[in-house]
Amino acid sequence: MKLPRVVIVGRTNVGKSTLFNRLSVNAKSMTFDYEGVTRDFIKDIVTWKEYTFELIDTGGISLRKSQNVIDEQVRLRAISVMQSADVLLLLCDGTVGLTPLDREIAQVCRKVNKKIILVVNKSDNSATQEHIYEFQQLGIKPVVLISALHGAASGDLLDAVCDTLPAPVAHQEVEDAACKIVILGKPNVGKSSLMNLLVKQERSIVSDVAGTTREAIHEKVTFYHQDLLLTDTPGVRRKRSIDQTLETMMVKSAFRAVDNADIVLLLIDASSHAIADQELKLAFYVFEHFKSLIVLFNKEDLSTTEIKADMDYSLSVYDYFLKKVPQLAISCKSGKNVGKVLPLIKQVYERSCQKFSDDELTMLFKEALRHKPLYHQQMVINVMRVRQIASNPITLVLITQTPEWFGPTQLGFFDNVLRSKYDLQGAPIKFLTRKPS
Repeated sequence: MKLPRVVIVGRTNVGKSTLFNRLSVNAKSMTFDYEGVTRDFIKDIVTWKEYTFELIDTGGISLRKSQNVIDEQVRLRAISVMQSADVLLLLCDGTVGLTPLDREIAQVCRKVNKKIILVVNKSDNSATQEHIYEFQQLGIKPVVLISALHGAASGDLLDAVCDTLPAPVAHQEVEDAACKIVILGKPNVGKSSLMNLLVKQERSIVSDVAGTTREAIHEKVTFYHQDLLLTDTPGVRRKRSIDQTLETMMVKSAFRAVDNADIVLLLIDASSHAIADQELKLAFYVFEHFKSLIVLFNKEDLSTTEIKADMDYSLSVYDYFLKKVPQLAISCKSGKNVGKVLPLIKQVYERSCQKFSDDELTMLFKEALRHKPLYHQQMVINVMRVRQIASNPITLVLITQTPEWFGPTQLGFFDNVLRSKYDLQGAPIKFLTRKPS
């Protein structure tokens, strides 16, 4: 089902992202008092009254070609999104008045032959009232005065949008993705390239410049009749490397995406000689927050025999953890093994969604303790019963008279017992301990 598209357009720094955040529910666009923060387009599903539509925040439109590769990609991407829209929200800054660039963008909006709503932002500022007559010169109707920051007249704007949309699509017809996947990693390891290959479109801007992606970018893909939501995130650097407010916000955006994920694809540069400390921290963070994990080694085409040997030696120290995680060598440049990524995601998701018999789990853990007893201060640890209370992540409750005796070592024992019996590679296991009721 294709939803109507409502696209916010305008020159840089007029409040497009602030308006998007005001109207959207799930996705949030980064706002910062600096031109050109938004590069890729951000989108979300919005429902107002009986209407449901796709709201899209674009990067600021420049009509002139840029020598800067990234700026030019932003410009072309914004124009492409405009051409796919059903309704354009042309946003202007009321405190500044109508600028020559506003006029030029209005002309582009007319050329793509879409319905246009002129939105004048910062209506709560007295200077806006002085400039209203200027915007009327564009001859675009309707005109809606709003304050994106404070939410004034947001309802009026949504009413105007609904008045221009085709027949309403009921909200209940819009299905959530079955599985949410986040692509995570350091800057410039190929996250955006992988995203584009998986969704089979130029969704994320790709550049050799580290930090090109600034916000979490979402896109749905269907695999074996299941909707998967893929998210490309900004590169995560070491904390001491983050010395700019904008980059701090980018890192927070990445971690917010992880918190909402079912599966994380941790992308590592296979052409580097060793796994970085930051990448290990990301892997542990994912598993400790009970998210399924897959490690992908990109740039396999640049990896030599010597580099592979060095990388294997670097990884061997962490084998106790990495053996729990599926690993795949890929090349986004040549396409090698990229076709195996979605099937692997499906496998890991199915593992994480498994349900076990409580009696079978109880027998398995009791038998393991009979062969290898656990002790706490020379006292034998016993488990009376095991219950599974959730899946994705698999969550087990150990019923015992002494829950305070179960620390990381003891729970790690039961984790290994379960993994030795079932194929749970990539799936985290969450343990809870309780006294019998």
